[in-house]
Amino acid sequence: MKKNIVIKLENVWKIYKMGEVKVPALQGINLIIREDEFVAIMGPSGSGKSTMMNMIGCLDVPTRGAIYLDNQNIAHLSESDLAQIRGKRIGFIFQQFNLINTLTALENVMLPMIFQNKQREERIKKASELLELVDLSDRLHHKPTELSGGQQQRVAIARALANDPEVILADEPTGNLDSKSGHKFMDFLKDFNRKQGKTIIVVTHDKMVASHAQRIELLRDGRIIRTIKNH
Repeated sequence: MKKNIVIKLENVWKIYKMGEVKVPALQGINLIIREDEFVAIMGPSGSGKSTMMNMIGCLDVPTRGAIYLDNQNIAHLSESDLAQIRGKRIGFIFQQFNLINTLTALENVMLPMIFQNKQREERIKKASELLELVDLSDRLHHKPTELSGGQQQRVAIARALANDPEVILADEPTGNLDSKSGHKFMDFLKDFNRKQGKTIIVVTHDKMVASHAQRIELLRDGRIIRTIKNH
């Protein structure tokens, strides 16, 4: 039985205007991502990866075409509606970690729950459980500057999971990690996909990172030129 479709892009175009010039960043993208899938979007710099991530992550809307998230077309939603959807359904992991250095690991993970109006006791309990899940229960009260790069990235995973999103969207997640930490992090993400059943989408130019996904969508010049099945 086929799993439910979580995200669907239908003939998605994104055209940026640079003065009088129109620059197509995405050109007629069609893509389906189902529950529990681990998908890598891969391509060289300038291929449209970041623009595609912005579309999937409800950070931007297409010039034309439709984007369905759980059967709801988000292509014409307002920024405030998009922000609500992002907060509830999508967890982000960024290359720069984007942790707040004045907050502890626990407080960083609690942060997204504030915007969903969760009570403080609930925030502390959930953040503690998530940090235990990523093997950081002994680092709850450490600030990012007191953690290694790999540990900071695991705090970022825990934070991405704070509101129990359906989709984890990771943008070049190993870009600031050394090779060993990068491999370890990807194994962790893969394990997480299998055990927790989260849909994971990784945007990358790194073959090592993409090799962990079940399938790779290869982008070039704003088009998907090839789909590679890994497993």
